[in-house]
Amino acid sequence: MSDQVQEILDVPREFLKDGIQFIHKAQKPDQKEFLKISQAVGVGFLIMGAVGYFVKLIHVPLNNILVGGA
Repeated sequence: MSDQVQEILDVPREFLKDGIQFIHKAQKPDQKEFLKISQAVGVGFLIMGAVGYFVKLIHVPLNNILVGGA
């Protein structure tokens, strides 16, 4: 019984230990790296927005045809 309680208590300890190690190893990106990441995120937003727009552009008329439109 004591072993089970110890195992349950070890999980948060390991998580905290790993988190502290990660924070100590992490570093802030420099300006060049930050700009690259920002550009990649921006391009991703544009692509996903365009895909969503075209899906909606096709879906609305198609749905009106299939349902009988009002």
